[in-house]
Amino acid sequence: MSRFLRQMNAEKNMIYTLTRIYALVYIIAMNTSAMQLTLFTISEPNRFNIVELLKQGSRSVSDIVETLGIGQPQVSRHLRILSEAGLVKVRKNAQQRIYSLEAQPFQELDVWLDSFSRLWEERLDKFEDYMSDFNGKES
Repeated sequence: MSRFLRQMNAEKNMIYTLTRIYALVYIIAMNTSAMQLTLFTISEPNRFNIVELLKQGSRSVSDIVETLGIGQPQVSRHLRILSEAGLVKVRKNAQQRIYSLEAQPFQELDVWLDSFSRLWEERLDKFEDYMSDFNGKES
């Protein structure tokens, strides 16, 4: 890749990063709900991957870096944002920082998502009734 393209790509990534950080600060300042903050925070692919990894259990920063294959500064920045949003907690173990998920924000998200599954179950039940009636009329 040419030097110019590498520089353009780096600038694009920096703008994207700054935009995401600004948006996170803006959302926090606008007094949004915790659920909205959770959804916004995990919408960034690297943070989503970190959350997916932490679902399996507590991990150190170096373990996250190794598993996801992204740089330590990036992982630390994403973990800081996840921590500020209340999605992860950290504990020190000698020189390591061990991260794990906070349950509460994800429980709230689960309750919200469950309301959609009930909605779809009702719709699918009605569709099933319709198809039963339709098949019964054909016979």
